[in-house]
Amino acid sequence: MRELLRGAGMLARGFAYWRRRPGLMLLGLVPAVIVGLLLVGGLITLAAFLPGLTEALTPFADGWPTLWATVIRITVGTAVVGAALVLVAISFTALTLLIGEPFYERIWRVVEADHSGSRFDASYDFWRSVGDALSLVSRGLLIAVLSLALGFIPIVGGVLSTVVGVTLTGWVVADELSSRALSARGLAASERRALRHRHPARVLGFGVTTQLCFLIPLGAIAVMPAAVAGSTLLAHSLLDPEPVGAQNT
Repeated sequence: MRELLRGAGMLARGFAYWRRRPGLMLLGLVPAVIVGLLLVGGLITLAAFLPGLTEALTPFADGWPTLWATVIRITVGTAVVGAALVLVAISFTALTLLIGEPFYERIWRVVEADHSGSRFDASYDFWRSVGDALSLVSRGLLIAVLSLALGFIPIVGGVLSTVVGVTLTGWVVADELSSRALSARGLAASERRALRHRHPARVLGFGVTTQLCFLIPLGAIAVMPAAVAGSTLLAHSLLDPEPVGAQNT
C-alpha cells in the first residue's frame, strides 16, 4: 500500500509544477485540448449509438424474458463503454504525446533538471514518437478487447471489466509516460522494463491514479502536463532507491 501511495504521490508532485512553472504547463494544455475534443466527439457518437449496438451484440437475448434481456444488455453495454474508455485513454495519451512532443519534452527536461541537476542530450525524435504511439495504441486495443470479453460474464462482468481495464491501462500509461526520462539516460527497453517490474506497485499507483483522473470529464486535458511532470519524478524514483526529498515538493 505504501508503494501504491508513493506512486500516486508522484502525480500530486507533478501538479505542483502548475504553481512553479505555470507558463510551461499551460503550453502542455494545447495538444491535450486538441486531442481531447476529438475523442470526446467520438464518445458522444458512441453514446448515441450504444442502445442499438448492444442489441446488435446480443441477438441471442431477443427471445429471453424482458428482465434477463435487459440485464445482459446492460452488462454488455457497460463492457462496451469500459472498452471504449480504455481505448480513449490509451489513444489520448499516444496522440497527445505525439502531437505535443516538443512541449512535453520541455516539461520533463525542466523537472529532471530540478530534481537531478542533470541535462540529457539523448534525443526522442519524431519517428520514435510515432513508433511508440503505434505500440501504445496496439496495446490499448488488446486491453480493450480483453475488457470487452470480460464484460460478457454475467453479473460481475461490468465491474471486472472496469477494474481490469483501469489497472492494465494504468500500467501501460505509466510505462509510456516514464519512457522519455528513462530513454534519455540511454536505457534500452529491456532495462526500462526491468526497472518498472522491480517496483510494480509504485508504477501502478502512478498509472492507475493518472488513468482515473483521465476518466473525469475534461480531466485528461488538465492532468496531462502534470502527468508528464509526475512521470519524470517516477522515472527518477525508479533509478534512485531513496525517496524523493521533501525539498522537491
